[in-house]
Amino acid sequence: MPAELHDEHHDPFEERFADALRDTGTTFATDQQELAAGGQARGRRLRARRRAAVAGGVAAVALIGVGGALVLPGVQGDGGRQRSVAGGRSSGQEDSAASGSAGSGASGVSGDELLRTFEKLLPEGKLSDTTGRGTADNPFVQGVYDDGRGKAAIALSLGLVQPGSQEAAQTTECPDRVYIAYDSCTGTKLSDGSALMILKGYEYPNKRSGTKLWRAELVTPTGAHVSAQEWNAAAEKDSPVTRAEPPLSAEQLKKLVAAPEWRAAAGAIPVDPRMTAAPSATTAHHGSIPATLARLIPNGVKVVSRSRSDDYEFGYVVVDDGRGKSLVQINVQPDMRDVEGELFGAGTRTLPDGTKVVRRKQGGEKGIAGIVMWTVDTIRPDGRRVVISAFNSGAQNTPATRQAPALTMKQLEAIATDQKWLKIG
Repeated sequence: MPAELHDEHHDPFEERFADALRDTGTTFATDQQELAAGGQARGRRLRARRRAAVAGGVAAVALIGVGGALVLPGVQGDGGRQRSVAGGRSSGQEDSAASGSAGSGASGVSGDELLRTFEKLLPEGKLSDTTGRGTADNPFVQGVYDDGRGKAAIALSLGLVQPGSQEAAQTTECPDRVYIAYDSCTGTKLSDGSALMILKGYEYPNKRSGTKLWRAELVTPTGAHVSAQEWNAAAEKDSPVTRAEPPLSAEQLKKLVAAPEWRAAAGAIPVDPRMTAAPSATTAHHGSIPATLARLIPNGVKVVSRSRSDDYEFGYVVVDDGRGKSLVQINVQPDMRDVEGELFGAGTRTLPDGTKVVRRKQGGEKGIAGIVMWTVDTIRPDGRRVVISAFNSGAQNTPATRQAPALTMKQLEAIATDQKWLKIG
């Protein structure tokens, strides 16, 4: 794997993100500046995605785009500390919490305080190996929970999103099954206007380990984002399955993330000034990625489905040339000159207009039988990067249905170098 870009700050969030990229095993990522236009999560995501541009992995990034917060800091013990969880709430704290608003500048909340709230809100059981971080720096809590029916990792994080933004909407939108396998997903509006998504899925997109991952994503009208995740194992990765399902039911997950205490804590998260800045006049878009990609598919190849929402940096279509479905996905990034050297090395060709092109053929997702991915990566002199990949299956997490992708390398390059991409973004 190519070396990651240097980042002087050690960030477990980014390490988990890199793990997700390696698990997915693909080769490009989004910067998604508009999608992540606010909140403390914005900086983390942009750094992680910039790294991902070198390390690889569009699918893992796409999951964040279509399914909310995928990555939490890894479960790490604090020396085996165990606590009794009695459930229920203290009425005084609940009353004061209800008055909090996201990013209101309230006094900070420590990691220990968040842990106490976490323990109080969980159903009766034992919580061990706990760790937490306060609102001053990407707040989260996590631990190993045991209700007597098997140990399970459980975690919760807090963040801010800009109310009414595309990021806020996509955080609680059920993910696309082209990229992630799950058993069920529901999206609802609560009585206070908060959006809630509950997804019952798996740690790996292809279900390969049997480890289940259930999560709840809640975004309030004021932009507080509460994300809870639980597994049916004592750790999210590389740990034996300890129970048939994660411990909290959908209703219990809803109750956990909707607790007013978290909204009060979100009010103490420092606000990124970019969240409230007026939109720049240069952010106007001229068409969407999925629609443009569909128009560029060669004659004789039928588009049978495409991305559900209009995104201005990422999109996909599923095509069929009469010999089986084939997933084609594309990403457009406005300026990637800072990582050009890592992305375009050996095997790079330079076209007459200065566009650099590199072609790659490699295996697709780990654990998926016979799947291959063909990629054409391009960067123009102004740093605009267009990278396109095609698979020999109609989804990235299903077995191969044909020997090769429906589009040739020559066709993929023609799409990636088309002038229409200069008008996007």
